[in-house]
Amino acid sequence: MVNYNGELTDAQFLSADNRGFLFGDAVFETLRIRGGKILFLEPHYFRMMATMRIVRMEIPMQMTMEYFEEEILKIAEACGATDAGRVRMTVFRNPGGRYLPVTREVSFVITAEKLDNADYVCSDRSFEVDLYRDFHVPAHLLSTLKTNNRMINVTGSVFAHENQLDSCLLVNESKNVVEGLSGNIFMLMGNKLITPPLSEGCLNGIMRGQILQLAKKIDHLEVVEEPISPFDLQKADELFLTNVIVGIQPITRYRKKEYARQLSRELVQALNRLD
Repeated sequence: MVNYNGELTDAQFLSADNRGFLFGDAVFETLRIRGGKILFLEPHYFRMMATMRIVRMEIPMQMTMEYFEEEILKIAEACGATDAGRVRMTVFRNPGGRYLPVTREVSFVITAEKLDNADYVCSDRSFEVDLYRDFHVPAHLLSTLKTNNRMINVTGSVFAHENQLDSCLLVNESKNVVEGLSGNIFMLMGNKLITPPLSEGCLNGIMRGQILQLAKKIDHLEVVEEPISPFDLQKADELFLTNVIVGIQPITRYRKKEYARQLSRELVQALNRLD
């Protein structure tokens, strides 16, 4: 079951002329629900509105934050995912045209699925990564947006699977580490927590913003946004990835280097204390 333009339906909604399918002319938000509430509702809503404006989609008049919340919770309830759920809302431009659309009007579809845990959990399992160098993340504004153009994430995931890795780290044209395949990257070096600035091409992640806020409240921890080189990874004490579904995923191994998880555990506890 999906929520298609406000209607719950089991019907097929994707047509052959869907612009999200044909051209990747679509944007999306992936959200987490806990106890009947959308976590980080406001930043999710404003990021989607900003993204739609940047890619020149027409924002429907009814698309208020209240409507956004109502439609997401509607499908979550129908799918039994209100206690602990993962929701994806995709907005795509309506059919017509080729690269040049004939309209800027949009439609949306929302899907939901249950999660095993309502709270975030700091995984104790091993998690090994390496660099994915076949393609680079462009250091421009489009790379920071949640659009359907995720081919580098798909091919990187295939590469990770072929090489018995849990994930990979992406690099930009300057060969700096930008992010992981499914989340932003943070690096702890001594008492300094570092994540790449958006100018490097990393996703403007909702969880990235939350971690920056929480980390700045920890005594004796300096939090900065600056480029990360592959050489820096070898000197780090901790590495972790962030997104709103997993929360924090500690990286335990990069090549021959192994990492601790102490700060990761502390931040997960802080996340679960948020309302």
